[in-house]
Amino acid sequence: MVSTTASPTVSQQSRFAETSVGNEAHSSGVSWAAVIAGAFVAAALSLILLALGTGLGLSSVSPWSNSGASASAVGTAAILWLIVMQIIASAMGGYLAGRLRTKWASIHSDEVYFRDTAHGFLAWAVAIVLTAAFLASAAASMMGGASEFGTRASANAEPGMATGSQAEGRAGGPNAYFVDTLFRSDPNAPNRSDPAVRGEAGRIFVRVLREGEDPAVDKTYLAQLVAAKTGLSQAEAEKRLSDTLTQAKEVADTARKAAAHLSLWVFLALLIGAFCASFAATIGGRQRDHVVIL
Repeated sequence: MVSTTASPTVSQQSRFAETSVGNEAHSSGVSWAAVIAGAFVAAALSLILLALGTGLGLSSVSPWSNSGASASAVGTAAILWLIVMQIIASAMGGYLAGRLRTKWASIHSDEVYFRDTAHGFLAWAVAIVLTAAFLASAAASMMGGASEFGTRASANAEPGMATGSQAEGRAGGPNAYFVDTLFRSDPNAPNRSDPAVRGEAGRIFVRVLREGEDPAVDKTYLAQLVAAKTGLSQAEAEKRLSDTLTQAKEVADTARKAAAHLSLWVFLALLIGAFCASFAATIGGRQRDHVVIL
């Protein structure tokens, strides 16, 4: 004869499953209100600390040579401040996200720990998105204002002068200084600032700089232009062109290395911020669960 009475173990498992299903059905694993609150706090602290660091950095530099902090010292201080800024802002945002979240009843401690970590990470991620959006909007607004100011200044200038300055400004773009270096000659020489020649030379210079040693014809023609406008011999013009290209390549390579190093340090700072936010959220969540109700 088979007994139809369920064993106590099976009965307890069934009740536990029903309780777990009930808890999961009526409560969310993410307290978005706490996440968003922590994210706004982290973003606000990031902007405040960024403004403080910018002020301290500008007060330590000087436009005069051999005065104030050196460029390497300012760069090192900026990197350290970026890391400190991420630690403080992310930890505070993560702590609040964990402390303000809804208390989960009948949830295993391991699951609670995981959810607290996730809350801190989510708060950090939302704060990064908010900060990046704000900084991008501010940068776009500043660039738009500068462009509008330049357009009005060009419109108010004399027609001939505006055309010449705009043509010379477009001649070399970021390499305008090196294009000017190519055509340095006697200040009393006539027609030494020909916008058409400088525009053509600027385009050739950019292509030669981009292609390297391949376009020999362009390099020869550019050297001929330099010789014709400066009064140098063909050999001297070619030497000047070679020296200027070397300087431009060194500047571009230095800028590339600086951008690469900055990107790596920013990655490290953000990674530290994510860890601090996640860890601080577990601390805040633990304190939230241990609050004694009076």
